[in-house]
Amino acid sequence: MRAITVSDRDAGVGGLTLTDMPYPHAAENDVIVRVHAAGFTPGELDWPATWTDRAGHDRTPTIPGHELSGVVVELGYGTTGLTVGQRVFGLTDWARNGSLAEYTAVEARNLAPLAADIDHAVAAALPISGLTAWQALFDHAHLAPGQTVLIHGAAGGVGSIAVQLAREVGAHVIGTGRADDRDVALALGAQTFVDLAADDLHQVGEVDVVLDVIGGDILQRSTDLVRPGGTVVTIAAPPTVAPKDGRAVFFVVEPDRARLIDLAHRLRSGRLKPIVGGVRPLHETASAFARHQRAPGKTIIQVADEQ
Repeated sequence: MRAITVSDRDAGVGGLTLTDMPYPHAAENDVIVRVHAAGFTPGELDWPATWTDRAGHDRTPTIPGHELSGVVVELGYGTTGLTVGQRVFGLTDWARNGSLAEYTAVEARNLAPLAADIDHAVAAALPISGLTAWQALFDHAHLAPGQTVLIHGAAGGVGSIAVQLAREVGAHVIGTGRADDRDVALALGAQTFVDLAADDLHQVGEVDVVLDVIGGDILQRSTDLVRPGGTVVTIAAPPTVAPKDGRAVFFVVEPDRARLIDLAHRLRSGRLKPIVGGVRPLHETASAFARHQRAPGKTIIQVADEQ
C-alpha cells in the first residue's frame, strides 16, 4: 500500500516521503480501515510516540497522522461493534502507525459510525479537534452558561469548534488569533476578537476559562486574566503557574466513541461546522504539513475517493 513515512526525526517535514509499506495486520479487537481522508497535527513529528512504541522500541519508518475517515475492510479476532463495509471515523493510537496511508489498523473502540451524508473530508477534521475542544471546555474547565471563555486560535482546528460549543452552551466567547482570523471567529460566534499581534490582550478583562493552544508567553499572560477560582486549560505545554485560587490543566486528548457520535449528530443537524482549511492529495502531504498553520481550520489529506 502507499503511505507517507518518515524515518529521521531530525529531518522534520522534509523527511516525509510517499512510499510503499506492508498492508497492516489486524490485531485482536482491531479493524482495518481503508482510509478516504486523514488529518494530522503539525507538531506530531516532535512527539516521542511518533518514533517509538509503548515499550520504547524504535518503530521507524513510521506513518504519521491520527485522524481518519474511511470504510472498514477487515475485522481482527474478537472485534465487535463494527462491520465490514461500514463507514467510520475516529482516532488511531499515538504509538502505532497512523492514518496517512491507504490502509491502517485501528482499535475498534476508537472509531465511531459515520452517516452516509457526511463527507469523509469533513469527518476527518472532527476527531482530534472536536474531542479536544469538548474535553477542554467541559471535562476539564467545566464551562457553564453565563461564564466568559477566552479561546486562543479561534479560527484554527480546535479553536473553531470550541467557539461553537461554548456559544451553544450559553457562554460569552472571546476569540484570539491573527488579523485575518477575525471575520472567521466572529462568524463562528465569538462576540469579541483580539488580534494577538496588534491588540492588548488585557483589554478583555477577567474571564472564567482560558483555552490555550499556543503556550509560551501567551499562556503566561492569559493566566493573569483568569478571575479567582477560574481555570486555564492548555494543550501546548504543562503550565508553570495557575490562576489565583484556580486550576491550570494540561491534557492530551483521549478517544471517546460516545462523544464522537454526539459530535457527528451535531454536525448533521447543522449545530457544528468544522472548518476544512483545504484538501490535498496524499503525495502533497509534506507541503500540507509545512503550510498548515497559514490557513483557518484544518488541512485534510484525501487518500482515496468514495468509489
